[in-house]
Amino acid sequence: MLKLQDIYFLLFYTMLNLNSTPTNMTTQPPQDRKIFFLFPLALISLFLLGTLRFLLDNLKNNQFQFLWQNKFLRVPINVSDNEIIEESCNVFEGKWVWDNVTYPLYKEETCPYLVKQVTCQRNGRPDSFYQNWRWQPRGCNLPRFNALKMLEMLRDKRIMFIGDSIQRGMFESMVCLVQSVIADVDHSIERVPPRKIFRIEEFNTSIEYYWAPFMVESISDHATNHTVMKRLVKLDSLEKHRKLWEGVDILVFESYVWWMHKPFINATYGSPENVREYNVTTAYKLALETWGSWIESSINPQKQKVFFATMSPTHLWNWEWKGGVDGNCFNETQPMEGPYWGTGSNLEIMSILKDVIEKLKVNVRLLNITQLSEYRKDGHTSVFGERRGKLLTKEERSEPKTYADCIHWCLPGVPDTWNQLLYAILLQDYRNH
Repeated sequence: MLKLQDIYFLLFYTMLNLNSTPTNMTTQPPQDRKIFFLFPLALISLFLLGTLRFLLDNLKNNQFQFLWQNKFLRVPINVSDNEIIEESCNVFEGKWVWDNVTYPLYKEETCPYLVKQVTCQRNGRPDSFYQNWRWQPRGCNLPRFNALKMLEMLRDKRIMFIGDSIQRGMFESMVCLVQSVIADVDHSIERVPPRKIFRIEEFNTSIEYYWAPFMVESISDHATNHTVMKRLVKLDSLEKHRKLWEGVDILVFESYVWWMHKPFINATYGSPENVREYNVTTAYKLALETWGSWIESSINPQKQKVFFATMSPTHLWNWEWKGGVDGNCFNETQPMEGPYWGTGSNLEIMSILKDVIEKLKVNVRLLNITQLSEYRKDGHTSVFGERRGKLLTKEERSEPKTYADCIHWCLPGVPDTWNQLLYAILLQDYRNH
């Protein structure tokens, strides 16, 4: 069967020959002249039919966008039957299955927007198994991430990931997931602390990251020059942050690890002069209530969507899953299979988060990433990341008990699944509305 480009060639070749019609054409019999002119007409018809088939095949295969002279033409998203998730299915319950055919969803070396902290392969990690696990919900399938569909859902909109460096990983994951299909389209990344802004001009959209480790204001709010050991939180203040959150179409919040440095935290509530020590869970609840008040007063549920990602688990002590061993996530290459909940994931914090969100008058949806990520002791950067802005030395790598990072995640990796879950929810929203 002729391909579309073959038809184009034949049509072009014929038109060239038409332009060089022989001088003795008028002497040819009328029947021959008819055949001569009917041939290009037949080719033109073949061209039109081929073009129509090309368009229909692309629609059938969900390739809903077409690139014409570096411009994406807008076509409605086709949500196929196998992308529909039944309401009875909890996509956050399931297991990890090995898939080295369709995963990872992108390659580390093809995404220039990853920070050194998460590029584990480039930093020397010897295995890449952590990239080949696919989350399989119990009772249904997740739709495969489609970058063009995601961009179409984001057209003329802004999405912002708000939180600490864990949330920055989710932001970078989303950028990498979509950037492979926009290589020929104007896009840019801009660093305006506390934000990173990835703009895609053709879709009039931006994917943004906002550094706010406690969500409310704190002395740690500078994106690059912030204190780690000394922490002071303003539990009743969002003033600086909210100005840059307002009007964003899709907000994805996360705040956990920075709260868990110690059981108590210095904070103010009311008078900024009244600094006192709070139990972390009490402080977390007060901060969430401050955030919730802003959500109710500022979010337009007809135009905006709000998500909150639950705590990202740590794997700091491998005696929790091995027993009798004094180590951490270093050298782990396989996920866990059975039920597991590590001590690094605070159940009281989880309960507080659910209670506050359930009481809100505005719909905030939980991205319940905790349990599925608990199984992934293999996915952390370990000794193949950064410490205080620098890659670990050979000597430091030889002491994983001291230097392994069992908090942050390699990319490609686990945060890609968080974004796939977010994508699946947005796709169902698109279909339903």
